[in-house]
Amino acid sequence: MSTKTLRKRISLVAVTALSAGLLTIVTTPVASANHPAPGVANANAATLGTANGSLFVATASNTTSSAAVSTDSAGTSGLSKGLLAKDTSSGTAQTATVLAGGALSLYANVTTAAAFTATAGTFSGTRSTNAGVTALYNSSNSTTVYPIALIGATGVATVWTAPTAVGTYSINLLTGFYLASNGTTRSAPDLDNLPPTLSGRITVTVVATSAGGSVSPVYSACNTATSTIQASAGSYPTGVDSTSSVADGGDWYIDYNLADAYNATLATGTITATATNGALVNIGTTGGTAPAAGTGSTDLDSSTGASDTVRISQPTAGAPLTTTVTLSYNGTVFCTKTVTIAGKASKLTVANVGTQDLSASAGSVQWMYQEIGLSSAGLFTVLATDSAGNIVATPSTYGTFSADAATLTTVVQGMTFPTLASSTSSSSTSRFTLGSFTCGAVAGQASVKVKLTITGTGDVISSDAFTARCADNPYSYTVSLDKASYTQGELAKVTVAFKDSKGFAANSVTAVGANTWSLPMMTGVSFTLSSGASATAVTKADGTITYTMTVGTTSGLTAGTYTGIVEYSVPAAGVAGTPTYTVKTGGDTTTNADVLKSIVALIASINKQIQALQKLILKR
Repeated sequence: MSTKTLRKRISLVAVTALSAGLLTIVTTPVASANHPAPGVANANAATLGTANGSLFVATASNTTSSAAVSTDSAGTSGLSKGLLAKDTSSGTAQTATVLAGGALSLYANVTTAAAFTATAGTFSGTRSTNAGVTALYNSSNSTTVYPIALIGATGVATVWTAPTAVGTYSINLLTGFYLASNGTTRSAPDLDNLPPTLSGRITVTVVATSAGGSVSPVYSACNTATSTIQASAGSYPTGVDSTSSVADGGDWYIDYNLADAYNATLATGTITATATNGALVNIGTTGGTAPAAGTGSTDLDSSTGASDTVRISQPTAGAPLTTTVTLSYNGTVFCTKTVTIAGKASKLTVANVGTQDLSASAGSVQWMYQEIGLSSAGLFTVLATDSAGNIVATPSTYGTFSADAATLTTVVQGMTFPTLASSTSSSSTSRFTLGSFTCGAVAGQASVKVKLTITGTGDVISSDAFTARCADNPYSYTVSLDKASYTQGELAKVTVAFKDSKGFAANSVTAVGANTWSLPMMTGVSFTLSSGASATAVTKADGTITYTMTVGTTSGLTAGTYTGIVEYSVPAAGVAGTPTYTVKTGGDTTTNADVLKSIVALIASINKQIQALQKLILKR
């Protein structure tokens, strides 16, 4: 075998191994350019690419019948044919999808000698921007080489025609000068001596038919938003629905971005939006501008579906709306969302009502904390809802709260609202407006109402009447248990009832103060008996506080009757409560005395029966 033939065979083996990824060669740094997708103008290799480190595929739209090699260093004139998908990289880990028999127009910038190799398919039209350079091809046209050194930054280009057989193939861009066998001489490459550096690689998937052209849920996104990001910069859209709410007069948006199975932009088609319950919809396709409110429940637009939005509005101002909006592309549904826009407030619900101190108007932080877990002053809560039951936030810009003056008396003389509702979430304490009422100097109660005057419309809505009590501070108290007898393991409820100096149930504003507890054979659930219950707690609206105990202790339980001691230090007339109760261990509690008593009763019964029998015999 001649030396020339041997060198050619070695070169062929090297190309095959290189394309299959079996031969280790020097690689250039990862290219940093962002490669465009099919249908987008070609990347400028002269400005976006890395010399000897970037390989580009022509992505510009091609309406001709064939591919075209690029004739300039930027690559702008290249045209591919049948390109379905291209990833965003331009280095050695690229991917592309092309139809069988299609062609990729390849181009790059190099400063050394260069070559293109492929595991299958053929190269043609190979050229460079250096005049006088003629490319060489191997016998199968699967390798093309520039036979002389290229001077300076040079644009190189070629067209690779894909095989007609479906499968996965590799295309490589090689750069540099081969090193002669003497280990010191570097020369321009030829078909027998390829450049040593892998500067670009594309793994190409050849398919028989395109899977593109229709919406892919993998690469498309659709989500609800309360403020569309179409009119702002950033990722569009997020694909995650908004958890916010929309108040009366506001709008929902559905942001969407459509792509096909190759993550490519769809062809222009008909986008249709339809809404239930009379909601108004309008499709917006102009980036940087949110669409105007719609005029009907159906809207059509001609669009690719790339970064579009739908605006959803109420058909009737003030009326609550829940609507399902369905979006389709050329008749195929790609997104369905259900949203709610609240109506104007139509109902006020008052709850968590405490008892006010005499000659006072301020609310109680402790009271609201005990009732709803919010450390803000108040003596009752107001929840505003629309006619559909949706929660309505009521900041100062929405309306004004006041007492219904016709329901005020000399006992309950006015109302204040220190905290206004700012949330529509059913789990947020900010959904409540907090109110308090002003009491006169005499204890008593009144049936009162709350009003809300809506600023925008002048509408006035009132709550149902609720009882507002006024009383003085705790002055005396009594202690009682819910049962007289308990079995080990049961729960016992201990109620302390506080009265003011006039005998009325005490208010919910003044703390009950420090206390001490001794309840033999019981253990506190929410507090330790030896330490006492909370001194800052306030009573319920009826002047009571109920505590829970478990019957038994860590050391066990001794059955019997006990008297406890519960003592509060604040009430001036407070006398220690001394509840008496019985505890038992459960199970069989029969004693010897009980057995003896039963035996005596049994004997007496038998004696009576014998005497009766004797009388019956004597009569006969």
